[in-house]
Amino acid sequence: MRTIKGLILSGGKGTRLRPITHTSAKQLVPVANKPILFYAIEAIRDAGITDIYIVVGDTKDEIKAAVGNGSALGVKATYIEQEAPLGLAHAVKISEKYLGKEPFVMFLGDNIIKDGIKNFVDEFRSEHPNCQILLAKVPNPSEFGVAELDADRVVRLVEKPKIPKSDLALVGVYMFDSTVFKAVNNIKPSWRGELEITDAIQYLIDKKFVVRSHTITGWWKDTGKLEDILEANRIVLMALEPRIEGSVDSKSQVAGNVVIGEGSEVKESVLRGPLIIGKNSKITGSYVGPFTSIHDNVLVENSEIEHSIVLEGSTILNLGARLEGSLIGKNVVLKKNFSKPQAYRFMVGDSSQVEVY
Repeated sequence: MRTIKGLILSGGKGTRLRPITHTSAKQLVPVANKPILFYAIEAIRDAGITDIYIVVGDTKDEIKAAVGNGSALGVKATYIEQEAPLGLAHAVKISEKYLGKEPFVMFLGDNIIKDGIKNFVDEFRSEHPNCQILLAKVPNPSEFGVAELDADRVVRLVEKPKIPKSDLALVGVYMFDSTVFKAVNNIKPSWRGELEITDAIQYLIDKKFVVRSHTITGWWKDTGKLEDILEANRIVLMALEPRIEGSVDSKSQVAGNVVIGEGSEVKESVLRGPLIIGKNSKITGSYVGPFTSIHDNVLVENSEIEHSIVLEGSTILNLGARLEGSLIGKNVVLKKNFSKPQAYRFMVGDSSQVEVY
């Protein structure tokens, strides 16, 4: 079997998810209580690739702490430090001495592909093109890099075209052989000062190398924005197998696919799945509705939550209205203050968004 390595890009700043990403790597924001990056690692592992290199930037210490040597996820993880976010093709360029002559799959670390990439990798193994790109049909191609095809052969890539000639968007997963290093060493930075992977692939096309495509039909998501993370959370939760390892008292109601972690307690509450509650959390006198992920050591009292993600260590008390469509960071306190006079009182970090109704 052809040896293939994995390259995961995990160095972006996550500006669209601030303020969460002021203090946390965007690739470690949890979806269904599992870091987004872990879905990428597992997808590569399940395709039969266990030698994985992770390109890291400013958040390298946090990424390394979460993934370690990769053994807990069934892979061998090696880290490549990128001095600055100088583009996807730059990340490939600095990886040459690690990847050598072996073909590799490049996976953007904030992507989730529900059905994995095994078929994509298997096709590359059997067909041996110089490059293979993963595509998906989208209703809004002008928001993506778009591929123009002749059969399954790629003839042109256009970044966010005003008038798209196809509805096939680049998903953020690519297969390359070592010819890509010739490409990344011959292209120039784009107008934004980055080496673009689309320019590198277009170089391969123009130089008559074989660039093929593989179109997926399943669900995928680039989790760069809040609404995308919540959508990914919803889709992943729908596949949950119910499991209750904590305690639920007789005054509580549990319906649908619900996971309750070890040490968690549910008292006088209503849980409607799909939802997941992590370890050592407490839900009292509350309603937790569908498509909600509550992490470890969270306290929820006399409140309602739906279609949201609550990170570890947070406290939600006595909210007078339902919390929905929200991403709550670590060790946050949200509470209703009943003292007089009544007023809104906030301590809000940079780049936050608060809506009051």
